[in-house]
Amino acid sequence: MEPQQIGISGLGGQGVLFITRILAETALGLGLDVLSSETHGMAMRGGAVISHLKVGPFHSPLLRAGRADLALFLAEENLDVHPYLIGARTQVIVNSEKPGTYEIIDAGRIAETSVGRRQAANLVLLGYVAGKGYLFAAPDDIARTIEAMSRSPRVLETNRRAFEAGLALA
Repeated sequence: MEPQQIGISGLGGQGVLFITRILAETALGLGLDVLSSETHGMAMRGGAVISHLKVGPFHSPLLRAGRADLALFLAEENLDVHPYLIGARTQVIVNSEKPGTYEIIDAGRIAETSVGRRQAANLVLLGYVAGKGYLFAAPDDIARTIEAMSRSPRVLETNRRAFEAGLALA
């Protein structure tokens, strides 16, 4: 496995921390080294939130400017807030309803049509990047973590369907 540096940016309440935790737990389950750092304590609901995730033999959890291998933007407007994540070799995926410079996925619409909850857009986006092979782990590894972390059968079903909708899009 190649070491991987992932930046995840969104707005408070969009599930940035949830997908960061899914990825970190997946890495741990695979026996990989993982470091993460989130900025959320001072963020109000709806405010900018960012998490850094490094899988591999790293010494610091924070991403240096332009060093992300993968940058997930759950909110298009955060491209202006966290542009330092993006470097020449960064794969950038953006949740947006309109076309743009980077790889665009209308994860909110897909979540709404597939599970009836726009709030599941984070898992649609996660399914998409897993299905594209952009992550250190296989989709089945991530799906097992989602299953283990979902706190009720209803939540599990919503999470599973949203993740699978992203996989199907890939």
